[in-house]
Amino acid sequence: MLRPRHLMIFALAAAALYLYALASDNTLLALLAKPIPVLALIAWLRSVPATPYRRWITLGLALSVLGDILLAIPADLFVFGLVAFLFAHLAYLRAYCGTTLRYALPALLFSVITGITLFSVLASHGLGPLLIPVALYALAISAMLWRALACGGLAALGACLFVMSDSLIGIDRFVSPFTIAPYLIILTYWLGQWAIASSASHRSIDKILTQSGANGVGSC
Repeated sequence: MLRPRHLMIFALAAAALYLYALASDNTLLALLAKPIPVLALIAWLRSVPATPYRRWITLGLALSVLGDILLAIPADLFVFGLVAFLFAHLAYLRAYCGTTLRYALPALLFSVITGITLFSVLASHGLGPLLIPVALYALAISAMLWRALACGGLAALGACLFVMSDSLIGIDRFVSPFTIAPYLIILTYWLGQWAIASSASHRSIDKILTQSGANGVGSC
């Protein structure tokens, strides 16, 4: 297995290749390079102690890789990519619900307002047959954001970045395309996935420390 340092170098090299592919309009290179950073995160999580949280986060990352591939293929597979990412958000949601079920009213209000605002903006510009799929997606990502904010830390940061990336996709595709959108979308997406994956590592460390403290190991 590659060491974390080597995985990071591999992921950064693939990210640079993908950005170059975007700039040079190289579809094949983009298809090959785009999934690698998230695949590297999956490989990295194999070194993290196995917990239900890690398993759900890993599943979410794997579904995200599928979504990456579907959206990078030069064909109109947007709906299929949307479905893959919808299930990725549900996997993340399950992970966060396993961490805490506290109500977190401010997080709920923020997530509801964010989801309704984004969906309203997209729907006002005409979604056609995508109206229901996008509505379901908005509901799933809002729920994921709520529970991530309730967890706090890297989970919350990752969810916010993921929502930002998806919002940029919606604006660029349905509202008003802009030149730097692909770059902003992928950078916020990768940073969001990194934060979400890192939350699994930090949670495992916290759990080990908690168990050690309970057993009287290293306690004050």
